[in-house]
Amino acid sequence: MTIILTVLAYFAVLFAVGRLTSRRSTNEAFYRADRRSPWPMVAFGMVGASISGVTFVSVPGMVQTSQMTYLQVCLGFVVGYVVVAFVLLPLYYRLNLTTIYTYLGRRLGRRSYLSGAWFFLLSKMTGAALKFYVVCIVLQEFVFDALGIPFWAGVVGLVLLIWLYTNRGGIKTLVATDTVQTVCLLTALLFIIYKVVGDLGLSAADAVQAVADSPMSRVFVMDDWVSPRNFWKQFLSGVFIVVVMTGLDQDMMQKNLTCKTLREAQKDMCCYGVAFVPVNLLFLSLGVLLTMLPATSGANGDALLPTYVRNFLVDGDSAAIPAIFVLGIVAASFSTADSALTSMTTSFCVDVRRQPADVRLRRRVHVLMCLVFAMFIILFRYVGSNSLIDAIYTMVGYTYGPLLGLFAFGLLTRRHPADRWVPCVCVASPLLCLGADVLARAQWDYHFGYELLMLNGLLTFVGLWVSSRHKIFS
Repeated sequence: MTIILTVLAYFAVLFAVGRLTSRRSTNEAFYRADRRSPWPMVAFGMVGASISGVTFVSVPGMVQTSQMTYLQVCLGFVVGYVVVAFVLLPLYYRLNLTTIYTYLGRRLGRRSYLSGAWFFLLSKMTGAALKFYVVCIVLQEFVFDALGIPFWAGVVGLVLLIWLYTNRGGIKTLVATDTVQTVCLLTALLFIIYKVVGDLGLSAADAVQAVADSPMSRVFVMDDWVSPRNFWKQFLSGVFIVVVMTGLDQDMMQKNLTCKTLREAQKDMCCYGVAFVPVNLLFLSLGVLLTMLPATSGANGDALLPTYVRNFLVDGDSAAIPAIFVLGIVAASFSTADSALTSMTTSFCVDVRRQPADVRLRRRVHVLMCLVFAMFIILFRYVGSNSLIDAIYTMVGYTYGPLLGLFAFGLLTRRHPADRWVPCVCVASPLLCLGADVLARAQWDYHFGYELLMLNGLLTFVGLWVSSRHKIFS
């Protein structure tokens, strides 16, 4: 009952915020929040929107197989955010874009424009659904099973809740609700760490020392070039992941483009980019501390934190920890899913249908995106993964690579590709990467890691170069 009341209170706050921010249901407010968002609010809210429920579940368990090497990727994130802030944001603000893929149409051609938009829609739909799947399985275990609600009905209900508080205000509502969700997420994380430290009988200083002394606290891998955890592979992958998943992603950029000026947008991006390192350090430290508890012995990967929380339900000691855990997962997952659905609606209306002023179309498309989103989540019920975060980044390597190649070609060259061949190049590049990965595993026992994204982008770039007409763009 405590968990249910906590979740209901959380949604009551979201609906209240949504109602206050959606009094003017216009497309300009839905798509761009009238370009009036305060940059500190955007920056703080983006922390929660970028972390997601997958981070909440997967990152603590990563220490068992890869220690704290994920911080190498996070350090790359910081550099990536600086690149996006001072290379891509000035371009988007100068062109006064509603969707960032409009740039591809102006620079490369109509089919390049549509290729970028459709790859975004595919990538975002699958990635966001996989992330939201986390909150669905958590709520199913901790809430819905006890109420006799089947998984599919729980998914439909949760997606309906997102639609209810975003269908009018869109991105204007999300800038405000992201702030609430980030507060809930960070509060839940700190409370769980506090409880774990107490269960171990440690002081704060002792806990820090215990994490530092653990063999799982290794951060840097400099001595193994074959390992997917090698520093330079992970650091450079972190840079490119941010450039692609933020700078070339309508979902992430749409909120940054709601700031009043370019200067404010750059400040907001740099601030929340730096915040990634300490926040993920907390998640990884939590993972190390959890492995020291007898109650979590035998739990691996994504099951580590849920196992700790589940023990409180089994023993009946307290419902506070399960309620706080569910609150953190819900806050992280909803801040990701609601913005994804809003950005996909924006991209489809503006990029695919090219009717940005049609309010009726926008409302119908928003409903359609919610339905497809729910279908994807239900399908994921039948697919498992030991580490959802690795699954997401692997998928990113295949689906976001063409976006990286398209934007790189447009920004770094003055050539104009044969526009009719661009969709073929964008489809062929991921297929070639898949073949290269299979061959490398079979012949050399080499496993591509996050660097797959860079290879995919390079192949797309080369394909566009070969197809170019050798005309100078002007």
